[in-house]
Amino acid sequence: MAKAFFRLQKFLRRTQFLLFFLTAAYLMAGSLLLLQRTRLVLQQGSRGTPTNQALPVPEEMGRVGIIDPRSLQNPQPGPRLLVGMDALQEPALDQRHSPHWLVSRNSELRQLRRRWFHRISSDQEPLQTAGLKAMKRTAEHKGTYMGCFTHDLRERTLKGAVFYDLRKMTVAHCQEACAERAYSYAGLAYGAECYCGNTLPAAAAKPEECNSECKGEKGSVCGGVNRLSVYSLEQLRAGARPRRNVIYRGCFRAPENLTDTFPASLIQPNLTVEMCSEFCSKKEFPLAVIRGQECYCGYPTRRFSLREGTDGRRCSGTRGASSAAGGQYCLVYQTPVQDTRCTDRKFLTTKSKVFVALSSFPGAGNTWARHLIEHATGYYTGSYYFDGALYNKGFKGEKDHWRSRRTICVKTHESGKTEIEMFDSAILLIRNPYKSLMAEFNRKYAGHLGYATDRNWKSKEWPDFVNSYASWWASHVLEWLKYGKRLLVVHYEDLKQSLIPKLKEMVEFLNVTVTEDRLLCVENNRDGNFKRSGAKQKNFEPFTQEMKDLINRYILTVDEALRGRNFSGLPREYVPR
Repeated sequence: MAKAFFRLQKFLRRTQFLLFFLTAAYLMAGSLLLLQRTRLVLQQGSRGTPTNQALPVPEEMGRVGIIDPRSLQNPQPGPRLLVGMDALQEPALDQRHSPHWLVSRNSELRQLRRRWFHRISSDQEPLQTAGLKAMKRTAEHKGTYMGCFTHDLRERTLKGAVFYDLRKMTVAHCQEACAERAYSYAGLAYGAECYCGNTLPAAAAKPEECNSECKGEKGSVCGGVNRLSVYSLEQLRAGARPRRNVIYRGCFRAPENLTDTFPASLIQPNLTVEMCSEFCSKKEFPLAVIRGQECYCGYPTRRFSLREGTDGRRCSGTRGASSAAGGQYCLVYQTPVQDTRCTDRKFLTTKSKVFVALSSFPGAGNTWARHLIEHATGYYTGSYYFDGALYNKGFKGEKDHWRSRRTICVKTHESGKTEIEMFDSAILLIRNPYKSLMAEFNRKYAGHLGYATDRNWKSKEWPDFVNSYASWWASHVLEWLKYGKRLLVVHYEDLKQSLIPKLKEMVEFLNVTVTEDRLLCVENNRDGNFKRSGAKQKNFEPFTQEMKDLINRYILTVDEALRGRNFSGLPREYVPR
């Protein structure tokens, strides 16, 4: 009996040892497998992600760009959570804090982090290698590479037009944009900026100094820091389709001395608009002025501001052999050349002591107002949010932290005591709620420059949108009137109708001194790139009578509140329909 018990005890000890051994072997094998997979992922990450194998990102995220995590930190439910992220087409308000929404948003953020990681790792490639690859690809571009040249922002040689695309700029994109506007040369700088002109820069630089990789094309060089990669566009211009025609600005009284007012002129028998426009375009001037057989080129100035037009019939004889009314009037046309006297912008050299907000309800023209302020003052504007689409088009303040105080003012759609009292002062931009609601709905479903479809307008989302956003339009103004420390109220309609006077008020409020010529340049570029494209329905009325009754009550409430604070009431066109 003792023998049998001893044998059983010995067997159990061996089995216990065997189980321990098998468990240890299993854990070691799993650890080795995990290490192997980790090493494989790191090797793939260090190689970068090819452009044709980009990590999957939702289509909505592509339109918005990178989301600032601070926009997800506001715990208050309501429409303000949509600000800066509406293009994501989020679910209904009561579903925003559901676990499913949080999980999906965390997944999107992880994908963005992966994109950042791959972009950073790919940027570590030596610039000299990128330059060699770019030289090999030069033959693929239709333009002729002229070399690397110095780039002075104050005294630019390529001053015909300026374009930005801080994420997708390519050599071909820049060449096509300049060729469509009939320019002879295209130059790229900083990997994302495109300059057009008709004169080749004089100061050449070393080839290796053009070493910035194009943001939208790996292996291609788009200039460098204060350096331009310049291409000749003679071959492209022949087959390029003109982007736009000459724009008629109107009939104006001619200045007393045309030669002193305009820096370039031409006298040509049988002069036509096309001949004068082409002459001024080659000279890189935005205005072509015709009086009889005389063609003049220049800019809007104090002597010739284009503010007071006259009856077009007074210019009926200006293109004939004898000028009408003794040459007192002239025809003015806008050439395809961009007025670049006010396109240079920068961050504040020292932190601003006054923290200024540019506050508005979404769809009230905040982006357009930022365009005007930036070009008038020469300083970037910031944003409480991060809109990648705006950053890519040149609003560099989008990427700067909104509390850095390096921008002249900060865009915000926020309202509420805490958010408002963070600012020392604010420009409160107000727009007709009917127009604002339609503009924001268009932006939500078609981006900054598109129109929502009939299907969107006829869906149940439009009535829900009006019910929630109409009250927000009113509460936004009321709360800024209540908690704002120092306010300048600007009505969108007044700014549009009287641009220079209203813009002067805004600039003075920001404590910036600007020249008259710079303001005239802003007026000449007043629209920027912010007009919606596509088919717009005429006499389109998406508001039901029930919607109108709701909105009209809010209009009367806001009008009364403005007058109670000694501001002018709402414009007459806001009057209930």
